[in-house]
Amino acid sequence: MAEEGKLAGALLRRDGDLVFRFSSYWKVVAPRRQTKPDISFPFYHLKSEGFWQALAADGRPATDRRAAVLAQMEAPFLVCLSHPKFRSLARRTLIAKYFQPHERAELYSLVELPVPPEDVIAADAVRFLPEKESGSQRDAKFAVRVLPAYDYTCALTSYRMLALNGKTALDAAHIHQLKLGGHNHPTNGIALAKTAHWLFDHGFWSIGDDFTILVAADRFDEAGDASHLLKPRAGHPILLPTSKHYWPARECLKWHRQQHGFETR
Repeated sequence: MAEEGKLAGALLRRDGDLVFRFSSYWKVVAPRRQTKPDISFPFYHLKSEGFWQALAADGRPATDRRAAVLAQMEAPFLVCLSHPKFRSLARRTLIAKYFQPHERAELYSLVELPVPPEDVIAADAVRFLPEKESGSQRDAKFAVRVLPAYDYTCALTSYRMLALNGKTALDAAHIHQLKLGGHNHPTNGIALAKTAHWLFDHGFWSIGDDFTILVAADRFDEAGDASHLLKPRAGHPILLPTSKHYWPARECLKWHRQQHGFETR
């Protein structure tokens, strides 16, 4: 579909065209499958792979496979799909890794690829096996998803900064801290300027379920220009991403409030 220019946007629809393509490939594995082809299974469950989100017709996250009729693809994945070399490697890897030898020849033919030698197939099968990520790699991946969602703008102060060389003064802050059991999903993230991040991590402010700013005003004194002060921001809404799919998860916000004593205030 990428080669045909049918992936111009980030949304993929579970329509007749997609079902036809899926069913055509399913015929290759049908002899060893006891079930009928049902695209709703992969369409919904691929959300766990991190490159798309399964959505219902109203644009909200789908709660089950039948409701999943849209998929929002992540921008980095779309960029990869735009490169012919990536598409070729992806096809070779999927065929080598997930299909039996007698199925591979037909699949290579369907995607118009020559059948590689056995040693190349063996190498393709392990090409993208994940290695253990370092902390810096996880942080970078998290930041790449969170900061663009907030347009490189602090959710507390609305300060935006992105240098021409791609550097920014903003942090991708975890709401539920990783070292205390949090995760790296972007809904556990928020874009914050350095000072706002420090104040957030140390419990001087938090966020309500309605996305308004909660300030522990009795815990500190402050002075300076009005634009730098925290206390006057109490009750104001934070800046949210344009896409609701990146809005902070309420369970993460609740953890932060409980962790820093806001639930009892």
